[in-house]
Amino acid sequence: MKILAIDTSCDETSVAITNGTRVLSNKISSQIEFHKKWGGVVPSIARTMHQENIEHVVKEALRGAKIKLEDLDAVAVTQGPGLAIALEVGIRKAKEISVQIGKPLIAINHMEGHIYSTLAQNKSGNPKITYEFPLLALLVSGGHTELVLMKNHGEYKIIGQTLDDAVGEAYDKVARMLGIGYPGGPIIEKLAKDGNQDAFPFPIPMMKTRSCDFSYSGLKTSVLYLTQKVLTEGMNKTEKKKIITDVAASFQKSAIESLVKKTQIALEDLGEEFEIKDIILAGGVSANLALRKEFRKNFSENYRLHYPTDKKLYGDNAAMIGVAAHHHLEKGDFTQPIDLERLPNLSL
Repeated sequence: MKILAIDTSCDETSVAITNGTRVLSNKISSQIEFHKKWGGVVPSIARTMHQENIEHVVKEALRGAKIKLEDLDAVAVTQGPGLAIALEVGIRKAKEISVQIGKPLIAINHMEGHIYSTLAQNKSGNPKITYEFPLLALLVSGGHTELVLMKNHGEYKIIGQTLDDAVGEAYDKVARMLGIGYPGGPIIEKLAKDGNQDAFPFPIPMMKTRSCDFSYSGLKTSVLYLTQKVLTEGMNKTEKKKIITDVAASFQKSAIESLVKKTQIALEDLGEEFEIKDIILAGGVSANLALRKEFRKNFSENYRLHYPTDKKLYGDNAAMIGVAAHHHLEKGDFTQPIDLERLPNLSL
């Protein structure tokens, strides 16, 4: 069953064509370069660029999959969470196409999409993915840090979430403190490779409680106080670079360790009731190689680990929305175009 999926939840205009869990095309028009000078996403600019790009990205996705609109079985779109005025652009286009071709419309939670990004396959049906329910998903992005128990397709229970900043947001804010640019995640990851992760012993957030919740405000504040102390005017470039790389590495070590520790706690607590064999790690931050390395080190012996298999599936993209929509389509879980509204604070 072929689905045209749209995601305009933040600063990527993405349209994909999927067939079941197979991705036939996944087109993304990124706005990162336009938002860099502001140090973050400007909603009004994001909306304008979505409006400018959506039509041609739809055409590119259809062309890439070598199909026409009339070949589709359904249309899917991100309903939320995300930037309200950005979501509206994708929703409006999805409604238009659904009505035009007379095919069902499926509303998808963006975070559900990230879960299914790890189960997406290429056109040939590879890789072969084996998983069993219930499973545990750790969703890490610029706006969310959540541990989710997934009992079946469409059955989710959030068992832990951030109490303040998301981990991706913390990366961006630390990068801003260090004056190294936006987006912070890939920049800090790159700098951390050359730094000493033990140079500055930052606290591991929320380690005094067995709760599965996260918090990054304290870690962020520790980095702020340290940088104000050690990054002084008049430092030579070599000294400054060394401190910045060490701060990046030390911050990343603490942030990743908190994700690993909380996942371990969740598995221990859930193990009393459920037999979990699979762990999903998804969202933009899951592209971080150091994070995936630590997850393999700590969990690969006893669990099957699932990450997106294509680099275009880590960040925001429409292919994951289409794969998630496949399971809604099988159940006949549709939304009338007139009833579909943006839900910027939508939860799983």
